Amino acid sequence: MSSTKITSLSASPEIREMLIEMLIEVVAAGGSVSFMHPLDREEAGAFWENALAAAARNERIILGAWDGDRLVGTVTLLLDCPPNQPHRAEIAKMMTRLSHRGRGVATALLKAAESVAVQYGRTLLVLDTASDGGASRLYERLGFSLTGEIPDYALKPHGGLTGTLIYWKRIAL
Repeated sequence: MSSTKITSLSASPEIREMLIEMLIEVVAAGGSVSFMHPLDREEAGAFWENALAAAARNERIILGAWDGDRLVGTVTLLLDCPPNQPHRAEIAKMMTRLSHRGRGVATALLKAAESVAVQYGRTLLVLDTASDGGASRLYERLGFSLTGEIPDYALKPHGGLTGTLIYWKRIAL
């Protein structure tokens, strides 16, 4: 998607509101991002308030994909790892608005997250995705290697269990 602009997000009422709307939309559509449907605004707001505060402390980077002035995707790069893991970061909360899926938003976000990870001296990325309806093909296309699957790892947003697939990728400095 050539018009997508990727930026680092910081706390503002407008950004927080767009993130809340996206999270609720993704969960309602069955996205496995740690929440159950129906997700209320207070719970979504509390999550993003805490996440944005962690970003302000440099514990994570929250990237946003923009189509004009509309936030259409986000991914989080978790940097706050234990002392024996300063070389790695975790990809989390990859979300794209339904209206913008299949248009390269997730690919652009992942490439930007990888670039930021390199800037922070990280050489290994890890992530997980749901076995049912997750983004495994995207991650594999972008060079992530499957470690394995943990069966019945989490509840799907609308109920029922799903496994999780664990991925990793070495990145160059």
